[in-house]
Amino acid sequence: MANIKSAKKRIKVTANKTLRNKMIKSALKTEIKNFEASIVAGNKEEATAAFSKTAKALDMACTKGVVHKNMAARKKSRLAAKLNAMA
Repeated sequence: MANIKSAKKRIKVTANKTLRNKMIKSALKTEIKNFEASIVAGNKEEATAAFSKTAKALDMACTKGVVHKNMAARKKSRLAAKLNAMA
């Protein structure tokens, strides 16, 4: 356990940031799961709406620094390819 005041603060700040990152990443995974479920169901309108929500979640996670920008771009590209393959 830390004894120095600044070290105690860093522990608290790190715990808060870890919780925030976990929440964002969990929400992102849920959005991706919902999109892929709508792809499997074959519902084009639902899949299009889910794709826009998923892309927004990826961009937000990228902006917050939870995921790397290249990872976000790669995911969006692959999800868009799945959406276009439905047509």
